[in-house]
Amino acid sequence: MSLQIENLTKRYGNTAVFSHVNLTVAAGEFVAIVGESGVGKSSLLNCMAGLDDWSAGRIVHDGVDLHALDDTQRAHWRREKLGFVFQAFHVLPHLDVAQNVALPLLLLGRPDPARVSAMLEAVGLGGLGERLPAQLSGGQLQRVAIARALVHRPRLLLADEPTGNLDPSTAAQVMDVLQRQARESGAALILVTHSETAAARANRVLHLTAQGLQEAPAAPANSA
Repeated sequence: MSLQIENLTKRYGNTAVFSHVNLTVAAGEFVAIVGESGVGKSSLLNCMAGLDDWSAGRIVHDGVDLHALDDTQRAHWRREKLGFVFQAFHVLPHLDVAQNVALPLLLLGRPDPARVSAMLEAVGLGGLGERLPAQLSGGQLQRVAIARALVHRPRLLLADEPTGNLDPSTAAQVMDVLQRQARESGAALILVTHSETAAARANRVLHLTAQGLQEAPAAPANSA
């Protein structure tokens, strides 16, 4: 089992952001989390990434209890095990596309230009490695972010509204790439989204409410 969350609660003062969240996600599984704005979806994702602390409960990834790790250990865990795709892309503007994608491998001390080139081909950006982010479209930038998140073969892939800034056609292309690459790497994929179209692609759709996560069936796949 890749990720286990048990009775997770996060509060700011006396105000609960979310409460009693329980979730188990297997390696290779795709789970979408939906909910109203302000219900704590991004905060939950940040807790799963070990970026935010929580008030109660446990997060265990591949047998590692994140609460037991100090800040340095969590940073090392993220470098090795986690890929994170942000809505705002967060590519570095002064680095070219290939350098942005290579960053996780460089941080691990495992430079691998062939792997970077293969990832760029996989996300449809072959031949664009020397371009700067300012020379790319929004859809291309999101594909850079996906390639960067997956280049080091993470076990856990988190995506926070990765299609929120994209038109429907580009959003569909980005979701195709994200799903395919996550499936090929065997990563557990957790997507936070407002998009019903994106959520419908998941194996499971979960609604985050004040009472926790409530499971709902994913919409049937398009048979056309």
